[in-house]
Formats: sequence, C-alpha cells, structure tokens
Amino acid sequence: MFRLSNNLVGILNFITFLLSIPILWAGIWLRNKGASECEKFLDTPVIVLGVFLLVVSLAGLIGACCGVSWLLWIYLVVMFLLIVVLFCFTILTFVVTNKGAGKVLSDRGYKEYRLGDYSNWLQKRVTSGKNWSKIKSCLIDAKICSDFQQRYLNDTLTALYTRHLSALQAGCCKPPDSCGFTYQNPTTWDKTTNATSDPDCNAWDNQSNVLCFNCNSCKAGLLDNLKSDWKKVAVINIIFLVFLIIVYSIGCCAFRNNRSENAYFSGWKHT
Repeated sequence: MFRLSNNLVGILNFITFLLSIPILWAGIWLRNKGASECEKFLDTPVIVLGVFLLVVSLAGLIGACCGVSWLLWIYLVVMFLLIVVLFCFTILTFVVTNKGAGKVLSDRGYKEYRLGDYSNWLQKRVTSGKNWSKIKSCLIDAKICSDFQQRYLNDTLTALYTRHLSALQAGCCKPPDSCGFTYQNPTTWDKTTNATSDPDCNAWDNQSNVLCFNCNSCKAGLLDNLKSDWKKVAVINIIFLVFLIIVYSIGCCAFRNNRSENAYFSGWKHT
C-alpha cells in the first residue's frame, strides 16, 4: 500500500500538471498571435516553463503513484537543482537591488533617476542594444507615456512639476529638467540651443514612439521599478523556497517507500 507521502506527491504533481497546460497554451498563442516584439519576446520563456512543468509533474506523478523509482529519482534531482537555482537567484536579487535610488529634486513632486547609481550588473542588462530594443517595445506597448500625456494634458509646467510621477513617467515620458526645453504639453517640448553635456537632451524627440525611451534616465527609471519589484519577488521566492523544500522532503519519503515496496515484492517473489 502506498503511504501518505506518495499520495501527497501525486496530488501536488497532478495540480502542477493541470497548471502547465494553460501556461503552455499561452506560450504557443503568443508565438503564433503575438502582434508586437514585446509579446514575441515572452513566448519562448513561457513555452519552456510550460514544457518544464509538464515533464517534471508527469515524472513526479507517475513515479509516486505507479511506484516507478527511477522516474521519482529524476524528479527529486530536478527539484534539488531547482531549489539551488532559486536560492542563488534570491541571493542575487538582494545583492543587485541593494544599490541605487531616485534623487529628490527641489520643488519637484518626482525624483530624478541616473543610470550610474544602480549596480553594474543591472546596468549591463539595459545598456545592451538588443535587450533595450525589446524592453522599449514593451514600454511603448504598455502606453505608459500615452496615459501620462492624457492625464496631465491641461497642466501648466508649474503644475506638472508638482506631480508625483512614477519612475518610468519621469524618466521616459519627459526630457530631463537640466535640458531647459520649452514646455508645450507633457510630451511635447521645444528644443533650445542651450549647450548641455547631458546626452539625454539630444536623445529626446517629440514623436510618441521615441520621446525619451532611448535616454539613460528612462533606463534608470526602469531599473528603479525593477529594484522595487525584485525585492517583492525575493520575499515570494523565500516562501516558495520553503514550500519546495517541504515538497522535496515528502518526495524523498515517497522514494524511500518505493524502494521499500520494490524490495518487499522482490523478496516475496523469491520465496
């Protein structure tokens, strides 16, 4: 008779198997129907995650419920590697998000974000032209600056300065204050001939698909958002890590049960 640990592993993996099906379907849908670079960027990771969950859950389900010890052994090895990877990722998250924050500006409701204030590892992720092209596509698709334009369309420059803008709005949807451009509306600014060493001033364009999306301030704003989100993810990772360790321990008990029953039936056949 199978013991409680085998039943628990079987139930958990059956639930995981059911979850993997819509994840895999979503990845295939994105690959075939994705209309933007952002959506197509997500299809491969989603498909890989779906296939991974499908295969691992089947190995755990069959191994625990059908007494197939070698499948359960593979399941436990994968679970152990997953625990190690998740632990390392959680440590990395705390390390790379420990540095960097927006700079408070006088008489401004928003902060200024500088790329050099963040960890080198994070900077390399966004300074890569290939990576940033895909990230920029996602930001444009999210209509961050379109919503910013509509919300503050009737603001004067003084009123806009008092707004509590998000890191992405402050970094991507308007030029840096140091540029000294002439304000028309939140996303339309007339360039001046004032000399400035800030490359973001030259990168600015009033076109809705350009704005300051190529600016370092936009990349810094993204990193500030990422820093905040990753800290939340790290907390969730710790909870998930504890859950995985518990499941792994139950799986080890199920594996031991399989070996005990296999040894029992082998001995019974010889008698």
